[in-house]
Amino acid sequence: MLPRSPTLLLVALLLTLLSLTHATADFEKSYSDKDEQLSQWRRDDTDKPLTTEFGTRVNDTDNSLKAGVRGPTLLEDFHFREKITHFDHERIPERAVHARGSAAFGYFESYGDYSDITRASFLSAKGKKTSTFVRFSTVLGSRGSADTVRDVRGFATRFFTDQGNFDIVGNNIPVFFVQDAIKFLDLIHAGKPEQDNEIPQAATAHDNFYDFVNLAPETLHTLLWALSPRGIPRSYRKIPGFGVHTFRLIDWKGNSRFVKFHWRPLQGESSLVWDEAQKIAGKNPDFHRQDLWDAIEAGHYPEYELGLQIVEDKDEFKFDFDLLDATKIIPEELVPVKWVGKMTLNRNPDNFFSETEQSAYHLGHVVPGIDFTNDPLLQGRLFSYVDTQINRFSSKNYLNLPINRPIVPVHNNHRDGFMQYHIFKGPSAHYPHSRPGSASTVNENAFVSRNEKVDGHIIRARSPSFKDFYSQPQLFWNSLSWWEQSQLIDAASFELGKIKSLAIREGMVNHYNRINHTLATEVARRIGVAEPTEVYPNKGAKSSQISLERNPEPNIVFKQIAVLVAEGVKADQTKSIMSFLKDQKAVVAVVGPYIGKLKGTDIVVTQTFSTGDPVLYDAIVVPGGDSVDYLYKDFAVDEDPLEWVRATFRHVKPILALGQAVKLVQTAVHPAHINTGTGGIVSDAGVVVGGNDVSMSDILGEYVKVVKKGRFFERFAKDKKGEYKKLVHTGTRFIPWK
Repeated sequence: MLPRSPTLLLVALLLTLLSLTHATADFEKSYSDKDEQLSQWRRDDTDKPLTTEFGTRVNDTDNSLKAGVRGPTLLEDFHFREKITHFDHERIPERAVHARGSAAFGYFESYGDYSDITRASFLSAKGKKTSTFVRFSTVLGSRGSADTVRDVRGFATRFFTDQGNFDIVGNNIPVFFVQDAIKFLDLIHAGKPEQDNEIPQAATAHDNFYDFVNLAPETLHTLLWALSPRGIPRSYRKIPGFGVHTFRLIDWKGNSRFVKFHWRPLQGESSLVWDEAQKIAGKNPDFHRQDLWDAIEAGHYPEYELGLQIVEDKDEFKFDFDLLDATKIIPEELVPVKWVGKMTLNRNPDNFFSETEQSAYHLGHVVPGIDFTNDPLLQGRLFSYVDTQINRFSSKNYLNLPINRPIVPVHNNHRDGFMQYHIFKGPSAHYPHSRPGSASTVNENAFVSRNEKVDGHIIRARSPSFKDFYSQPQLFWNSLSWWEQSQLIDAASFELGKIKSLAIREGMVNHYNRINHTLATEVARRIGVAEPTEVYPNKGAKSSQISLERNPEPNIVFKQIAVLVAEGVKADQTKSIMSFLKDQKAVVAVVGPYIGKLKGTDIVVTQTFSTGDPVLYDAIVVPGGDSVDYLYKDFAVDEDPLEWVRATFRHVKPILALGQAVKLVQTAVHPAHINTGTGGIVSDAGVVVGGNDVSMSDILGEYVKVVKKGRFFERFAKDKKGEYKKLVHTGTRFIPWK
């Protein structure tokens, strides 16, 4: 009820505003606490006196101590011994899986107060901010492998909450290969390089992996996700994330609900194509790492929405799959996702080793309001993650490292161990206790495990509800667009084409046939296996949230666009193009025959045709002018401007050509045909062309549309016989074979 007095009303309003100000300040403080905590460990050695580890200043670090200028090095040279010994021990064991990764700091902001479903405080108020640290990774490859291999991508998020650390240790794919953690070792051993020759690196196209998959059909659902375009994402900024397992939310009354965690990238989702991905691995193995770093440095902060798929306890058994089975999704048509907040990544690490490499995630890092289920894969991971970190750090004290410390005080009765640097006071370290030195249990805001009755016979067995291995792979296949299905067929054919064992290839075709007959016959035809004749039932189930087309890119922000130039280019036209694209916040690189100012212009070339490569860009532009004569020339393989056009066209990426460049593009893509019209603006399958006299605003507006779309697989649509159409038109529309 509002006060009747105007004075009292004013006072009430002022108090409300004051409370909101304090709340906002608290939210901001919670968000900034981790950065402030890390600041005490940051060290800047710029122009500081060089010292030993024990603080003695050093006057010469170029020469070891010798008996004479040409004599032997002396054992007493403590500086040399310290320096070389430290170098010899700089490396720590890499992660057994997810060894290669990149990370960024950020914050999460809650959309509202969700205290009605969870005690977790980071979801307790609208606008509340919580510091986060996210590590993206590949799974199988070593720390030195390439970013763009075909693989599942790790998406591990740490919330530095005011209740302690909460880690969602997930992937960019919502399901996993195996149902029980006891098979995880077998899966990874099968996927890693073969043990006799350590080949192949960061790849599953070998007999060991498909021998395992063929004999363990629970793997098929995740395999299809990995073979689809999602297995070769364009950027960490454009991948979704999933907690994979079913967890529980616990509210303040102790009520429980099942939950699956989702991350949705607000930059949209996109992928590479396989030929492109392989070439990027050679041209820039740090492609994803550099993309994430550069975007954040440029102020284009990646954003991801956190979503919850919530199932009431009473509905646990209402589905035709088991919620505890990590190889299954909950289709969003059955349980919609509730979007509860947004994470923004806005700061790169100060030191890769200290922060990214030493970060140690664990599914067991939970806070009050979040709890576990009996998912047998989750249960095993709860043990394994601590165990593997101890192997990496040789001590349980890895949680004392700055990147792993929570922002709340830590008090327990753990003591000693390698590299313990806390100085504990008091005589005791036990509970219960009556003497000083020990920590005690509390009830306020403490984690309380869910009170759940569990009974059953001790048994090594799998629940019958886990035994359906084909329904959800069918659902996944049915939900893909025609071009995603085509990419999956190509990927499956490539992988099985590397398999030496005919029996394994035949077995995999039989599995694929249970998913989709067209998938199986197309793959069989390409890998030397008899095409299957039996057609299995397919209920036609689909989910609209599976295809990459569900979340298109909203703009061209931070898209990499190459402008191909040479002497004689139309300079004003080129500068207009560059200015327009930069206004759209795209990143424009000028590629030419040499680095520096282009003769006769003020256009600065930043890459040459040999130092750059078309696979590193999202689109290209070829302006008009006499420069085209240079671009036509027959160069060495590593400096072929025409190949820039061919590769961009082959990888179904956008092309803009003006004036004389239109004919160059036609020549480069021959025997494919592009529609060039009669001098006006023509946009066809991602190729935008026009004369030198067309409206620049109109043609660039059209070009921005196609760059935003990203890929134009209709260029290589097939007819019903499976033959490429090579861009034969019906009017102005392509008719892809579906």
